[in-house]
Amino acid sequence: MAVAPSAPALSTVGSSSPFRSSNGGWPGRLVPLLTAHLVVALVALVGIGGATRVMEAGLACPDWPLCYGVLLPGRQMNLQVFLEWFHRLDAFLVGLALLALFGLSLRYRARFPVWLPWSAGLALVLVAVQGGLGALTVLSQLAAPTVTLHLATALTLVLLLAATHQGLEASGRAVPAAASLPPPRWWWPLPPLAALLVGSQCLLGGAMASRWAADLCLQAGEGCRWLLLHRQGAYPAALVVLLMALGSLFLPRDQARSRTFALAAAALVVLQVALGVLTLRLQLTAPAVTVAHQLTAALLVAVLGGLWGLSIPVPTFSTRPEVAHG
Repeated sequence: MAVAPSAPALSTVGSSSPFRSSNGGWPGRLVPLLTAHLVVALVALVGIGGATRVMEAGLACPDWPLCYGVLLPGRQMNLQVFLEWFHRLDAFLVGLALLALFGLSLRYRARFPVWLPWSAGLALVLVAVQGGLGALTVLSQLAAPTVTLHLATALTLVLLLAATHQGLEASGRAVPAAASLPPPRWWWPLPPLAALLVGSQCLLGGAMASRWAADLCLQAGEGCRWLLLHRQGAYPAALVVLLMALGSLFLPRDQARSRTFALAAAALVVLQVALGVLTLRLQLTAPAVTVAHQLTAALLVAVLGGLWGLSIPVPTFSTRPEVAHG
C-alpha cells in the first residue's frame, strides 16, 4: 500500500539532478581538476604564443609538426627555437587532455551536467582547428590573417574551458531552489557582452601585432590605423567590464563568486590599460611588458569565460514529495 514519508523526500522526478563532485566518484573529482588545469594551460599557451611573436620566433622551427625533423631539436636549441618548440608541446598536451575530457564526459555522462559532452566535444574540434591553423601559420610564412585566426581560436578555447569549469563548479555547489536566488535578469547579458567586446579587442590587437603595425607606426608612421582601431576598441570593452563590476555589487548575497570574478575582471582591465600605455611609452622595446600585456588579455578572457559559466542555469533537486510504495 502507499505510505507517505514523514518528511519530503528529495527527488529528481521531473528535473535534472545537479552534478556534485562529492558523490560523482573519482570522475566527479577528476573532471573539474582537469578543466581547471586546461584553463591554466590554455592561458599559458596564449602567453607563450605572444612571447614567440615578440621574440620573432614564429619560424624558429621551419617545419611542422617536427622541429628540424626531430621531436627535440637539441643541436639547434636556443631561446627562439625553445619558445616555438614549447608552444607546440603545450598545444599537443592540451589536445591530449581535451581528448581525455571528452572521453570521460561521454563514459560518465550520467554523473555530469547534460551540456558537458557537447562543451568538451566542441573544445576538441576547436583544438584540432587550432592545430591545423598552427601548421598553416608556419607553412604560410606567418601570413597575418592566419596568425589572427590562430589567436582567435586560442581565445575561444580559453573562454569555453573557463566557462565549462565554472559551470561544473556551480553545478557542484547546487542547493535546493528555496535556498538560492538566481541572478537578476539585467545581469544575464553582461558577461557575454563583456566577453564579446574584450575578445574583439584582443583580435584587433592580434591583427595589429601580426602585421607589426605598432612598430611600423612608431618608427615610420605607417600602419597607424590598426593601432588607432586597437586603442579606440579599448574604450567600449573597458567601459562594459567596469559597469559589470559596479553592477555586481548589487547582486544577491549568494552570488559572491560572480561578484569576485567581476571585480577581478575590472582589476585586470585597469592593469591591461596600464600595460598598453607603458608598452607604447617604451615604444615596444621591452619584450616582457609586451608579453605581460598579451598574457593579461588572456587572463581577462578566462575570467569573463568563468563569469559566463557561472551564469549557466544550475538544475536543482526537486522538493516535491514522492510517494513510496510498499
